[in-house]
Amino acid sequence: MLNECLDGLAIKDGGVYVDCTVGGAGHSSAIMKKAKDVRLIGFDADPSNYKKASDRLAEYGDRVRVVNTNFQNLRNTVRKIGWAPVDGILFDLGLSSMQLSEDGAGFSFQYDAPLDMRFSPDQSLSAYDIVNSYSEQDIADILYEYGEEPKSRRIARAIVEARPVETTVQLAEIIAKAAGEHGKIHPATRSFQALRIAVNNELEVLRDALEQSVDILAENGRLVVMSYHSLEDRIVKNFIRDKSKTCVCPPDIPVCVCNTVPTLSPVTKKAIAPSPEEEKVNPRSRSAKLRIAERINTEMSSLSMTSLN
Repeated sequence: MLNECLDGLAIKDGGVYVDCTVGGAGHSSAIMKKAKDVRLIGFDADPSNYKKASDRLAEYGDRVRVVNTNFQNLRNTVRKIGWAPVDGILFDLGLSSMQLSEDGAGFSFQYDAPLDMRFSPDQSLSAYDIVNSYSEQDIADILYEYGEEPKSRRIARAIVEARPVETTVQLAEIIAKAAGEHGKIHPATRSFQALRIAVNNELEVLRDALEQSVDILAENGRLVVMSYHSLEDRIVKNFIRDKSKTCVCPPDIPVCVCNTVPTLSPVTKKAIAPSPEEEKVNPRSRSAKLRIAERINTEMSSLSMTSLN
């Protein structure tokens, strides 16, 4: 949904934008071409992605800064560069094609690779550590909580009994055997997702980065988030809803006393889904959901709340 992301950012001449998941720089390149004199900061924790994105965006010189760090460092990094506040922030939370296809990453069971799944080699915890050292109960909890896997206990038991588990293909075979019959989706899909989320602490990092985004967005700046599974989308949906509230008082209080000032306003009431045409061209997009919000002038919001009270 490239065009939908660009439209959501409302890119303008001379604007400053942040691509929190720069990957192969597809979105970043499109942002730079959308308007004149645009500046951009791109984040990626993967050193390989960082190098490829830096090379691809080198033509824009000092109007682009690519940083080799996780977007959990969003606020401090943007402020350190000196480009805050920014006019738009993009999160594309899906794995890039490069991450899924490169042999050493271990994100996909379609390639035989060591069990890794770390976004950055600097991280200590790997999928191998979880699979081979966590208790059966802890593994089951991870598969259920982060993968919404209904057969989590059965799969966790099979993993523990098969230790040591060394590779992605070996793990996928263990899961498939434990799960039994399956439909169109491979039985290891949910479990691999769960392990990746646990390894990279993805949900907590996302919550933290969303909070930081509000602090560095300029007035009328756009927050654009594309997620690929329900856990991420729920976090984004609830975040935008909570930041849009004008009152958080208990319902039994007749008059608002909380003085809550909203900081975001949803641009779209519901998540935007890919078109049927895009799903045909890119089957991986079928689970994507795009949500957009705009930064509110807090001073004006405060004055409005005061007048209402």
